[in-house]
Amino acid sequence: MNIAIIGAGASGMTAALQAAWRGARVVLFERNAAVGRKLLVTGSGRCNLTNDAARAGAYACADPAWMETLLSGFGLRDLLDMLAEIGVLARKTPDGWYYPISESAAAVVDAFASALERAGVHLRLESQVTAIRPRGAGFGVHYLRGGREAEEPFERVIVAAGGKAYPSLGSRGELFAALAELGHTVLPLRPALAPVLAELGSLKPLQGQRLDVGASLWRGSQRLAATRGNLIFTEWGLNGPAVMDLSHQVSAHAGERLELSLDVLAFCQAEFDGLLAARRASDLPLRVLLEAFLPPKVALTYLKNNRLDPDLALRQASEGGLARLKAALNDTRLAVKGVRDFEYCQVSAGGVPVTEADPRTLESLRVPGLHLCGETLDVVGPCGGYNLQYAFSSGALAGRAAARK
Repeated sequence: MNIAIIGAGASGMTAALQAAWRGARVVLFERNAAVGRKLLVTGSGRCNLTNDAARAGAYACADPAWMETLLSGFGLRDLLDMLAEIGVLARKTPDGWYYPISESAAAVVDAFASALERAGVHLRLESQVTAIRPRGAGFGVHYLRGGREAEEPFERVIVAAGGKAYPSLGSRGELFAALAELGHTVLPLRPALAPVLAELGSLKPLQGQRLDVGASLWRGSQRLAATRGNLIFTEWGLNGPAVMDLSHQVSAHAGERLELSLDVLAFCQAEFDGLLAARRASDLPLRVLLEAFLPPKVALTYLKNNRLDPDLALRQASEGGLARLKAALNDTRLAVKGVRDFEYCQVSAGGVPVTEADPRTLESLRVPGLHLCGETLDVVGPCGGYNLQYAFSSGALAGRAAARK
């Protein structure tokens, strides 16, 4: 079987290895001068490979059952076994996140590059594919390399060219036009796992602060999504997993009036309630109560915003004042202005709907012999290794299926 794979990211390299290991002749096209450039920046350079909670319900796509089928075909254990096969051993953090023992994305990319070479995969680096043309029982892959145009025939093609996240690393979404010409639906690409632009209002003094919160996105009285995680206050809004996991919903409702609700006690509510009840009649100052759970700057900002004296003893605080403070701690509303653009997002949403590909083989349901994987399909998972698990899983199933005669 003669297979072209377009894109040497996580899904493309996995597809290439799985196909080559099964005896196929594989040509891997990559517009960059080296493979795995986007993989190098994952996990802040540590490469968060997967997550214990990477199950179908964690992902946003058109059909949860589709994702269930895909992950049952190549799941977490399959991924760890494949990584061990190429020389990457993983360790799990207490919260279920997996990293290479080396904690080096560069080491992971090097292991993939070495495995590709040993498997006999033919690399076409610095080659930009511009068209995929049906030709007889296969395809002609048209590409630019060194200023020259060329076209090669293949029996099957796997598209793993990515979306538009990190365009500086080569993902610019330019191949979606070719997929549309072949008859696929292409949903507009939009940022996902992106920082959120928001009006901080009375929380402006918290720029640079980091804490764990619960976050939910609201459109009027409708809650669109909710999550929990780490949050960073910035000069333009909010960053960190707590809001990045909601960002695909923000970009999906661009131009609408949205609010973000922050619950700064989400990770310690029971402890807060217990301490408040136990010390309600004591001389414990309000600021000390809050600083038991929040950084001092956060505690003082919330007290100031609710017109409460930081040194006021709990026994002197009115029920109304405490109720107002607790309401703010559990539900601070910020106006959402949008998300930062593709240069700052980790993945992009949009592309081909999953309903146009077979979840067992990733083969197109519209173009036989064409397989779609990774960000080519409209799938978004939360921060924490979910999107890499999906990339590896979809690439592995596509490569295995394409290699079958």
